[in-house]
Amino acid sequence: MPQLEQIEAIEKRLWKAADTLRANSNYASNEYFLPVMGLVFLRHAYSRFLAVRGSIESGLPKRGGKARPLSKEDFSQKGAIFLRPQAQFDYLVSLPDSENRANAIIGAMESIKNDYDNLRGALPKSEYQELDNLVIGQLLRTLNPEELKRVSGDVFGRIYEYFLTQFADQKAHDGGEFFTPISLVSLIAHVLDPDHGTVLDPACGSGGMFVQSARTVEEQGQQPAERLTFRGLEKNATTIRLAKMNLAVHGLEGDIKRAITYYEDPHELVGKADYVMANPPFNVDEIDADKIKSDPRLPFGLRA
Repeated sequence: MPQLEQIEAIEKRLWKAADTLRANSNYASNEYFLPVMGLVFLRHAYSRFLAVRGSIESGLPKRGGKARPLSKEDFSQKGAIFLRPQAQFDYLVSLPDSENRANAIIGAMESIKNDYDNLRGALPKSEYQELDNLVIGQLLRTLNPEELKRVSGDVFGRIYEYFLTQFADQKAHDGGEFFTPISLVSLIAHVLDPDHGTVLDPACGSGGMFVQSARTVEEQGQQPAERLTFRGLEKNATTIRLAKMNLAVHGLEGDIKRAITYYEDPHELVGKADYVMANPPFNVDEIDADKIKSDPRLPFGLRA
């Protein structure tokens, strides 16, 4: 089977298995998606961690035959998250049924949060307490099939996006407004082709515009973290958590503020952003036009 077809088959099978397990939890679909995305986040982070660890270790200077310990900075330069042993997915998968897996996952999230201030409050933790220990174990194993370890490329990046797509199709969160199809986001990013400076998305959802912008920079052989600064606005606190996770798992950071974009501009970037890209919530009605009739972001006025 060609690799693309193989990956698509894996995506569908993983989603079906994860969604089936929802029947064995106390969560509805709109509650279940966040703990599942948290585990997909950990697995994706681990995949990127393994992909760059070898090259980092081989490049470390040695003194007395010993290299210094790995650090967050080493992995940030490679577009990956530094994971301490307790946050590595193989460790979580290996836990026996006698261990409290919810506590172990919470500990993994805490260790990441302690290294990455921008993820404070973003990672799911207490949500795992509501899941049965055996269900968590099955979820961990479902997201760690042997065949995934034999395919090349950023496969779990695709799977992360696939899960976001599926949850959006289910309208599992915020009426389905948190996710724009990857094909559309990629088109917008490639048309604008941001290669430097500040990228603003005033309706950033789960951060797809930022991730795709970073990919266009990578395609040019550059480091996105060195070339781009991301600024976003989003009205929903849970969606902001998804966006921060999405950025972090790709080795990116961004300043995403909670705001209703129609009426607020906390970044104060009028005339200052190098690129502005968005898939605005065009289906939202009842906007108070009087509040924005003199907004400097609308230099051409309002149109009916």
